[in-house]
Amino acid sequence: MHAEPMVDLETLETRDWMESLEEVLHRGGPDRVRELLRELQIRAQHRGVELPVTSQTPQVNTLPAELDPPYPGNRALERRIKSLIRWNAMSMVVRANRLEDGIGGHISTYASAATLYEVGFNHFFRGRQAEGGGDFIFFQGHAAPGIYARAFLEGRLGEKQLENFRREMAQGGGLSSYPHPWLMPDFWEFPTVSMGLGPLSAIYQARFMRYLEDRGLRKRSDSKIWAFLGDGETDEPETLGAINLASREKLDNLIFVVNCNLQRLDGPVRGNGSIVRELEATFRGSGWNVIKCLWGRDWDPLFAADKDGLLARRLDSVVDGEAQKYAVEGGAYIRKHLFGKDPRLLELVRHLSDDRLWKLRLGGHDPDKVHAAYRAAFNHQGSPTVILARTIKGYGLGEAGEGRNVTHQQKKLDEDELRQFRTRFDIPISDADVGRAPFYSPGEESPETHYIRERRRLLGGSLPHRRITAPKVTVPGDDFFKEFLLGTADRPVSTTMAFVRILSKLVRDRECGKLVVPIVPDEARTFGMDALFRQIGIYAHSGQLYEPVDAASVLYYKEAKDGQILEEGITESGSMSSFIAAGTAYANHGVPTLPFFIYYSMFGFQRFGDLAWAAADSSTRGFLVGGTAGRTTLAGEGLQHQDGQSHLLAMPIPNLMAYDPAFAYEIAVIVRDGMKRMWERQENIFYYLTVMNENYAQPAMPSGAGVEEGILRGLYRFKEATLDSPRAKAQLVGSGAILNEVLKAQKILGEQYGVAADVWSATSYKELRRDALEAERHNLLNPGEPAQVPYVAATLGQAPGVYVAATDYVKALPDLVAKWLPRRLHTLGTDGFGRSEARKQLRDFFEVDARYIVVATLGALASEGSMEPWVAAQAMKDLGIDPAKTNPMNS
Repeated sequence: MHAEPMVDLETLETRDWMESLEEVLHRGGPDRVRELLRELQIRAQHRGVELPVTSQTPQVNTLPAELDPPYPGNRALERRIKSLIRWNAMSMVVRANRLEDGIGGHISTYASAATLYEVGFNHFFRGRQAEGGGDFIFFQGHAAPGIYARAFLEGRLGEKQLENFRREMAQGGGLSSYPHPWLMPDFWEFPTVSMGLGPLSAIYQARFMRYLEDRGLRKRSDSKIWAFLGDGETDEPETLGAINLASREKLDNLIFVVNCNLQRLDGPVRGNGSIVRELEATFRGSGWNVIKCLWGRDWDPLFAADKDGLLARRLDSVVDGEAQKYAVEGGAYIRKHLFGKDPRLLELVRHLSDDRLWKLRLGGHDPDKVHAAYRAAFNHQGSPTVILARTIKGYGLGEAGEGRNVTHQQKKLDEDELRQFRTRFDIPISDADVGRAPFYSPGEESPETHYIRERRRLLGGSLPHRRITAPKVTVPGDDFFKEFLLGTADRPVSTTMAFVRILSKLVRDRECGKLVVPIVPDEARTFGMDALFRQIGIYAHSGQLYEPVDAASVLYYKEAKDGQILEEGITESGSMSSFIAAGTAYANHGVPTLPFFIYYSMFGFQRFGDLAWAAADSSTRGFLVGGTAGRTTLAGEGLQHQDGQSHLLAMPIPNLMAYDPAFAYEIAVIVRDGMKRMWERQENIFYYLTVMNENYAQPAMPSGAGVEEGILRGLYRFKEATLDSPRAKAQLVGSGAILNEVLKAQKILGEQYGVAADVWSATSYKELRRDALEAERHNLLNPGEPAQVPYVAATLGQAPGVYVAATDYVKALPDLVAKWLPRRLHTLGTDGFGRSEARKQLRDFFEVDARYIVVATLGALASEGSMEPWVAAQAMKDLGIDPAKTNPMNS
């Protein structure tokens, strides 16, 4: 009997607090409200009150309806243009699959995101001719047909290209399946369809823009990075993996637009939950500005009439599986199942017909709401923004797939479905022609064409658009590299330290030093790069707000706003994203920065392999440096750190040059040539170098002819045998740190077994194979011309004796060139799992030390009849090799 007065008291108390809040808001504004709420939160926590989670807010639009700005464009013309783009995008995919069954393509992604893109194109996305260089857009990969269809209306693409969608080699030119800068170098800027890489790359592009500005390499501007992604894409770890970096760095030049159509490829993203609530909590908790654009203007009167918040609470309780159902079942179903839970909600929509209920637009399909969200995001300062826009996948497809689980795979529409699509979007195509799904252009003099081109003119030109304006850069002369060609005499130095010395000199160079971007994933001290901390500083947009604990040290940890090193922390994927941003700045910003990304080689291609392909697709320029490389040079670390496969993983990337140098002068020659090719000749290539942490005396560069050419082409004779009257001859090939074991084997073979063995340095099996394949192809296609001889055959193949190759990588690496040699290549490599051991024991375990090279050589000589078999058997005893030892490949 006392419950009712208590309810009345609580109601009055709540009202009193609400009125007080309104008074504070009116008098002091939002900042004062936030300050007061923080004080209340502190007091409540001190009193032991468990506070509710505040990273989620009610499922209503973030921006109040009364604050929506007037729409600046011609709504009727923009709707017309959007409808034409929808039709042509759909037609492109349908026609492609009629011509070539199974060619693929996607209709539904762009159908759901058309309004999100069109509002941006008409009012926000600035082209390269805009002040500050414009904006950069990471388009959702599956939406590519819509971007092509818009370019067609702008006059940038022809009808033949649309007809040849996904048939790039067809007559008249075609269009790539997704955004691929390598295939369409004047059009696409960023490859995005490998899920998760677009959002991750966008974050680091936004940060690199700030880096360029803070270092004075780019004028400060309000340019934005816009990244469009699907809600299902957020399941990829890369999508959300770096959002804390964006908020930590206060990247208010970054805007994510998440197309929340609630569907991934097979079904709902979160059938039993809410992806919008989940993403809001994730981004708000990470410090992002979150704007929810969930409901169109049609919903505003309903929310305004709902004085008690019943509608908001009901929408909070809806799981995504239900929401998807509402999109396909019609107004009567929505009335019964959404509003029918409470008589007061039914009363709220009593004035709306079932048809009107079904046509209540979602926020992502309402240009007014999208424009308001974009404007708020554009003007927001101090943190990145994410817009969560609710849409329907396959919007406009009707029974052909709108909002259904099969929508993503929809690639064909029959004549009735085409007619319905035509009618819904008022496309002027006759019933007689509609079955052909013809492309439609309103004509050069139409209001639509004038409008679309004028909007892009006012915004600085068409997008996407890739252009190269960066100047050529002169590489330091021969004197710069002279010290590395002379060797270190008897002083032992690792190739890692030789590389770091080159890098240290480069950053000090007056002409090009400022353009060098060193990148490390929290391993700079491991690689001996800590001297660079004080010399050029570690980039931090905020500067250094503390005194480092090693401030009294010469090599203290120095952060600076104009710091040059990108020290990324423990994230190879993040570091690789910075590498791409820096290595494509010549095209995106007109600044020819050249990144040098050094990392544990084992944590390279097998960890960021997808990003390496994205780098290749983006025409990235720079040097990847795999430090502490090789299976046996990295003592003690063991299975998960010892790299024996990265050079094999580097093989398939077409524009990647991969080298495994053994000596400082080889590194110097490769780096110098790479800089000339990328900076002076502006070739779209990038490099992978492996460097080791093993110290040994670095020899001077041999003076013989062809050494420099051989280093770059992948092979040269390093040391000839000097044995008089040898019993037999051999050719020993080594690379990386194992080359020293080959040199030891050369000495043993000569002194103990009378074998004259020449030693070759194989700096790049990839380059040798590339050259051989080129020659082979030429000979295939030109049977009447003199045959070309592969470089490996013209050099090593002309030398007498058996061939033995030893590498710190898997045996498959040297085997890749074996077919072009006149005799069998006997290979030693490090197949198998690594071990925690010292170098000597590791090389014994993997059977790649000098002893095994000797035995392999003697065995090869015996197999061809140049030496008695017992010599090899005796050598095994002499050298302490146990024939019964475990095979490292299987252990």
